[in-house]
Amino acid sequence: MASVLALFAAFLFALAAALQQKGALNLAGVSLAKPMSLVRLAGQRTWLIGTVALLIGYAFQAAALDRGRLAIIQPLLVTTVVFALPLGVLLTNQHVGRREMGGAAVILLGLGLFAVFGDPAGGKENAPGDEWAVAIVLFGAICAALLVFGRHGTSKMRAAVYGTVAGVLFGLSASLTKPTVEFLHEGLGVMLSHWQCYVLALAGVLGFVLQQVSLGTGHLAPSVATVSVANPIVSVLLGIALFDERLSRPTWHVLVAVLGLVLALGGAVLISLASQARAEPREELPEGSAAMA
Repeated sequence: MASVLALFAAFLFALAAALQQKGALNLAGVSLAKPMSLVRLAGQRTWLIGTVALLIGYAFQAAALDRGRLAIIQPLLVTTVVFALPLGVLLTNQHVGRREMGGAAVILLGLGLFAVFGDPAGGKENAPGDEWAVAIVLFGAICAALLVFGRHGTSKMRAAVYGTVAGVLFGLSASLTKPTVEFLHEGLGVMLSHWQCYVLALAGVLGFVLQQVSLGTGHLAPSVATVSVANPIVSVLLGIALFDERLSRPTWHVLVAVLGLVLALGGAVLISLASQARAEPREELPEGSAAMA
């Protein structure tokens, strides 16, 4: 049931990304440097529908994390890239070629191997505060460095960098969802008395804003792919480091499961690179030629 809920969440995340991008493309220059450009998104009906889909996806993700382990639920969200390909064709006229389809097939194969041979066991619902502090500072520093690095790059690079930072923040917020939901079982007041729910909300909102900037570049595949790769990597690392989750089957099963996860992430990267390679020639045209194209 947890895996099914995760796949529903992945589909809703892909639908949300496609709809939000469709809304963002109606506006010029969605950027962190122009805060009002983010405010104007709220006036786009398509973008608002996508945001509703995103919130419902979060609810499915929380339900999945409540029933399953972080190390198996979050990697399943890589299927967001697979769902995003046909939705991008239907909603924003994205081009899907053989390399994208090949990448999607690799993702499905890799996740199939991970689901069959991986069997995360053990684990706990929370971690000590000092361990959380180290993790939050570390990933916060990584996000800051990436934002500085990608601020002046091409539109493709900005899509990838902002998508990566959003994925890191979503992975952190997903990890904080487990203790938050556990506190919620004890009552709303108990949940609100712990810091985890507030950091979860902050990381989620920041990730949401950065994903909108990434989608606003017009490059759906690299934007969704980088989010879908960074999110499970961060989640699996935190699941191992903070929640003591382990793959409990024999060693060769673990190796096959890890290989499957690497394949799935590689498929997402392949989709991103294929889309960037196709877009490159047009971006290098002179301004007048690009306008005619």
